[in-house]
Amino acid sequence: MSARALIHSRQKRGDARMRALQCVEPGRLAIVERSRPVPAPGEVLVRIRRAGVCGTDLHIYEGSHPFLEYPRILGHELSGEIAETGPGCSIAVGQKVYLIPYLSCGACIACRRGKTNCCQRIAVLGVHIDGGMAEFVCVPENNVAAADGATLDEAAMVEFLAIGAHANRRAGTREGDRVLVVGAGPIGLGCMIFAKLRGGVVTALDMRQDRLAFCREILGVPHAVVGGPRAIETLKGITDDDLFDIVIDATGKAESIEAGFDYVAHGGTYVLVSVVRETISFADPKFHAREISLLGSRNATREDFDEVFRAMRDGLVPTGALATHRASLEESPARFPEWIKPETGAIKALIEI
Repeated sequence: MSARALIHSRQKRGDARMRALQCVEPGRLAIVERSRPVPAPGEVLVRIRRAGVCGTDLHIYEGSHPFLEYPRILGHELSGEIAETGPGCSIAVGQKVYLIPYLSCGACIACRRGKTNCCQRIAVLGVHIDGGMAEFVCVPENNVAAADGATLDEAAMVEFLAIGAHANRRAGTREGDRVLVVGAGPIGLGCMIFAKLRGGVVTALDMRQDRLAFCREILGVPHAVVGGPRAIETLKGITDDDLFDIVIDATGKAESIEAGFDYVAHGGTYVLVSVVRETISFADPKFHAREISLLGSRNATREDFDEVFRAMRDGLVPTGALATHRASLEESPARFPEWIKPETGAIKALIEI
């Protein structure tokens, strides 16, 4: 059964109700009531306790996400407890978990190669199908992982950090690599954290001084550069004109992605984490002269989630500083418009359910 058919098979059975946060259309959020799903064989019902607000959720709210149909229940950065299990499950009721929100088919060429993150028929909670900013959600048992040793807040942050871990695994970041991360939003910060943990020497590039200050003061990034026409000269100065072994773009802006080709060293690697609607273009002579390796990085795999959770449990991730704002489910429709404003200073907002 496909991931989409699987999720629809859960919208059934029983009179129990639950509340959820739905984006009805761009710019309009509402708390709605839905039937509480019942787990089928191999599925678990998770009582959601925390839901992180991702840039994806904000893009959905703004109407700028390229892969979405409205209305949609938001939420894919999720933690909670197992409330019920379907036949054939081994996880215990009451177990604290975080969710891996990418439902893959298990049969396509990507899944057969272990790249479930880019499954041909992928269904991401809160994007392609309804998500987990709700009291309950049903997922296959393989899409949850025990969160022992972490708080509910921390467990809800594993997913966005896993995207950063995956980007560095794609890049092959090694000790001593000069890594430039363009975009200091939550995804970019995750890229910086895991580049540093792999031994990379990280530079942050962003337009916002407050985000750059966070990179310096909280993440210990040695160079934090303000973007703009003169940034290239500063970046050359930092690297003695060599530029960067690895450049990771996490801006979600086409013009930034195109500019990033200029920051890659000869023989370097450029990783695109961002998803944009526009066609991206670049100068082929420069691309070939430098023999740049150009890579896409989408979502994350179980390996990346495991890496993040170990680092988090070992105290290597500043989760307390990342979680800057919070609200209840009922408060969240009014808070989204605030969190989207730069002056609010939100890095990671958490919804408590």
